[in-house]
Amino acid sequence: MSTTDTTANRVELSIGGMTCASCAMRIEKRLNKVDGVTATVNYATEKATVTFDDSVESDRLVSEVEAAGYTAQLPRTASSAESDDDTAEADPTRPLRQRLIISTLLTIPVVALSMIPALQFDNWQWLSLTLAAPVVVWGALPFHRAAWVNLRHGTATMDTLISIGTLAAFLWSLYSLFIGDAGMVGMKMAFELTIERGSGQDEIYLEAAAAVTTFILAGRYFEAKAKRRTGAALRSLLDLGAKDVVVLRDGREERVGIDQLVVGDRFVARPGEKIATDGVVEEGTSAVDASLLTGESVPIEVGPGDPVTGATVNAGGRLIIRATRVGADTQLAQIARLVTDAQTGKAAVQRLADRVSAIFVPVVIALSIGTLGFWLGTGDGASAAFTAAVAVLIIACPCALGLATPVALMVGTGRGAQLGILIKGPEVLESTRKVDTVVLDKTGTVTTGKMSLVDAVTAAGTDRNELLRLVGALEHASEHPIAQAIADGARDEVGDLPAVESFTNREGLGVEGVVEGQAVIAGRPALLADWGLHLDDDLAAAKAAAEAKGHTAVVAGWDGAVRGVLVVSDTVKDTSPEAIAQLRKLGLTPVLLTGDNEAAAKTVAAQVGIDEVIAEVLPSEKVDVIQRLQSDGKVVAMVGDGVNDAAALAQADLGLSMGTGTDAAIEASDLTLVRGDLRAAPDAIRLARKTLGTIKSNLFWAFAYNVAAIPLAAAGFLNPMIAGAAMALSSVFVITNSLRLRRFAPLSSHAD
Repeated sequence: MSTTDTTANRVELSIGGMTCASCAMRIEKRLNKVDGVTATVNYATEKATVTFDDSVESDRLVSEVEAAGYTAQLPRTASSAESDDDTAEADPTRPLRQRLIISTLLTIPVVALSMIPALQFDNWQWLSLTLAAPVVVWGALPFHRAAWVNLRHGTATMDTLISIGTLAAFLWSLYSLFIGDAGMVGMKMAFELTIERGSGQDEIYLEAAAAVTTFILAGRYFEAKAKRRTGAALRSLLDLGAKDVVVLRDGREERVGIDQLVVGDRFVARPGEKIATDGVVEEGTSAVDASLLTGESVPIEVGPGDPVTGATVNAGGRLIIRATRVGADTQLAQIARLVTDAQTGKAAVQRLADRVSAIFVPVVIALSIGTLGFWLGTGDGASAAFTAAVAVLIIACPCALGLATPVALMVGTGRGAQLGILIKGPEVLESTRKVDTVVLDKTGTVTTGKMSLVDAVTAAGTDRNELLRLVGALEHASEHPIAQAIADGARDEVGDLPAVESFTNREGLGVEGVVEGQAVIAGRPALLADWGLHLDDDLAAAKAAAEAKGHTAVVAGWDGAVRGVLVVSDTVKDTSPEAIAQLRKLGLTPVLLTGDNEAAAKTVAAQVGIDEVIAEVLPSEKVDVIQRLQSDGKVVAMVGDGVNDAAALAQADLGLSMGTGTDAAIEASDLTLVRGDLRAAPDAIRLARKTLGTIKSNLFWAFAYNVAAIPLAAAGFLNPMIAGAAMALSSVFVITNSLRLRRFAPLSSHAD
């Protein structure tokens, strides 16, 4: 056998005709039998995610699914998607709703006649047959059709159980009416929750056949409605993007479809409009509302040179933006892809449930046959034996088991997307439960990552405002980050800054210039010493105190004397102390990790409430720190935002990247926090843990339900109608329990 280099391709098929987890397992097994194919089928999303090499044609994948008795569609092109807009808008649950309503209207009188002897007039049983027949034949047609397809392929699913159970009850009733004694005038029947032993051929089960069909149709309908609701967050996310854009071409404004926009195009975003795609502002200033994308309610001020994200709303002035990423490369598309991938994947607990579901139906059929044989062997009568066997078939449908994980995962990841928390996959949920230590990168994570003016110490006889005005004006002419921090801080305190003349940048030392007739110097003490200017004891002490805290001190002077010391530092984010407190409440031990000097790191740690500090670490050593903590028995989460954090994020048991950080960090992480707010980290861990808890409670009740109910049905304590209602309710319970995740709220009001 020759080996050739192959390229992995990935496609997402839309699957039709699945009715339970057994169907998903069968399709998955069929696809994985094809050489070069790896497939995962998700019952809740009705999607198959398939990775295949170049030796496999995509049409082959569709034919394999169809050969298994289901339908499959390759992703639609943009043109076909547009032509199908009307179809997409239609409610796919409508046919099911119509079938349910008609079946319900016909079933109610059948059940009433069977349960209440006072309503049983002469020949009432024939009216029941007339009403029940359309329900069992037409109402249950989807179950019968699916059971027939399964039979042709030599397999069985929950539809097989429902079809066999309802048809058996209906056919027994026909036998009793036409051959037995049930068709006699004056026939009466009392309703029993349990099975009456010794009953004979005068019993009919039309009410059980009709009610089971209706209950299961109701369960399917509410399940379909709930599944649409669980995917609503992702659909709304995908709908956020603009549909068209005003592009500047040859000096003219031209409105084009969003798909015609290319990287480098300059486009206009007017007040109130969505920004068409990711880009950089070239002209104009405005406030951008990113709440729909990040959950952050406070608009962000932007101006020339600032990056903006597609799908955010321009809340202020007119902007001209240069497109930097379009189509599938935009942040919105990446977020949608992360959410979709997370919903498609499977946690370890779901794989166990899938394996159980795959063998569950054949086992149940065997149990039903065994129940029939046992009751007949004990001499309790064919009718009682048959009824117990049908009850076992109906009660045991593993629908709830198949929905337990994917529905909770859909709701949890969807709610996370609304709050700016992206969970990469279901495996992440297990990690969040075990984490006990969270390592936080300092710059850009705990701090703003931007230098700002934190103090201005003046010499005796010097006015603070004058110091800020003169030095701020001088530093404004420099592009150095420290200079810009001083200029911005000065402008915030004293307003507009005067002009500077004869500006000179002394590389590595500082700056000189003339402001309002004064020759001003700012920078290192060595620069001022060249001009014969020296710090007095008070200013020298202020400078030493600032540097002991890890801050940067800039000395300034004019008119023959040193006039003050301006202190610049990377400031702690306002929300960081609250975030650290929330992480502690979750039982996590915070550790500050930074390449800065120890004094600066300890100052920041003290401000936010972190006890353990690991400082002066090179980027390449961050992985070693994570490994050392892990070797000490810690389960480590890492929060970072830079390229130098990517390897550590990948090494950590749980990696959380700030969405304001680099693509490398986001790619290496397990959870992405779209906001730059550290409070999103405890919210993300809480949401992941709550989603995992919901999955486990769903699986417990689904397993417990079947384990408890099957013996009750086999022992004759449940008649088929009650069994049908209980089975439908188990699915509704699992979905309702999962939908509670939609009410998940952040600990703080930042994303409300």
